[in-house]
Amino acid sequence: MKQKKTAAFVQRLGPGLITGAADDDPSGIATYSQAGAQFRFGLVWTLLLTTPLMIGIQMLSARIGWVTGRGLTANIDELFPRWLTTVLVGLLVVANTINIAADIGAMAEAVRLLIGGSLAVYVFGFGAFCMATQVIFSYERTVRLLKWLTLSLFAYVAVILSVSVPIHRLIQESLQPWAFFPADLSLKEYMAMVVAVLGTTISPYLFFWQAAQEVEDNNRRPESQALRAHPEYAAEHLFRIKQDTFFGMTFSNVIALCIVVATAVTLNMQGITHIQTSAQAAEALRPIAGEFAFALFALGIIGTGLLAVPVLAGSAAYAVSELYGWKASLSHGFKEARGFYLIIMAATGIGSLIGYLEVDPIQALVWSAIVNGVISVPIMAALMWIGQSERLMGKLTISQRHRFFGWAATLVMGVAVILLGLTSL
Repeated sequence: MKQKKTAAFVQRLGPGLITGAADDDPSGIATYSQAGAQFRFGLVWTLLLTTPLMIGIQMLSARIGWVTGRGLTANIDELFPRWLTTVLVGLLVVANTINIAADIGAMAEAVRLLIGGSLAVYVFGFGAFCMATQVIFSYERTVRLLKWLTLSLFAYVAVILSVSVPIHRLIQESLQPWAFFPADLSLKEYMAMVVAVLGTTISPYLFFWQAAQEVEDNNRRPESQALRAHPEYAAEHLFRIKQDTFFGMTFSNVIALCIVVATAVTLNMQGITHIQTSAQAAEALRPIAGEFAFALFALGIIGTGLLAVPVLAGSAAYAVSELYGWKASLSHGFKEARGFYLIIMAATGIGSLIGYLEVDPIQALVWSAIVNGVISVPIMAALMWIGQSERLMGKLTISQRHRFFGWAATLVMGVAVILLGLTSL
């Protein structure tokens, strides 16, 4: 009986689990590593704060996709001016492409650290493989592969278990970050890293991807449109979305916490406070935490990159395709959804080229995270309006509690961006 329940639970996991795991991509790992190396445990509070907010906004994205049967771009375009939708989608594509570049570059560097070889070969090899998984594989095979790749995140749990964590100090600094502010860092640098962590954790591409996956699932079940009007079916499916999203986002932030704590314990406490890439973080671990921790960290970078790049390219393709009314589905072949697949190929190809050119990685990562943080505010506000719209959501508008967490997440992101602007003057 217990095995059946476990199997049923795993079966229900899908868009939420993959979305949450994709959030801990190599660029995210670099941001979390930099946070741990620079501020030790001083930014743990951001992960504790964002967990319920992340769950709320991702649950809303999934709900919109399932209830309306359309992606976020189509719904945003329904309520807001076309120029605003176009600007938001354009910024999303730019941020995603920079993220893809950082992720592919990090994967290539991780392989070179492990076995040596040519960086260029690894960069374009990973780019080609990530394209192939979406262009050649069926929807079912792509989702199955992405599900298996989520297991790579357990590498960071193993890293934590391989080092000694001062629990009392972790709790103290997490709850009183102001009392342990590094003397050599400015408030501007602190706020930039706060917005970078928030922008990495609550990222617009995650909204678009999870909503699109619910639409994909809907399209594979033609009977779901009619059944949606039945309260029992709607309640059961919304519970599945809630369970899937809660597990996926909690899993994502637990892994992020492991990365921050691991780099704080091993790097910061050894005087290493500046990390430019996730691969550099892995290399710095080798003399401090040993070969085992180094290898796990590097393998985790490769696994999470293979998971995240298709999500980044796919979410950009969904957004652009919906904006222009193109067919947007991994269930279609290349000939049926040419524009959709060309966006995937362009985003991955340009990202690979930027990764090969070795643009300053920390600047690319932080600016990408900051762009994500800035554009997430209007997108999150738009999602809240959609979630409350009876015209679009019918009887399945979001509850008062859901509205509270959704607007709270939007407010937190807005305040962080404003503070960053003020400290940058």
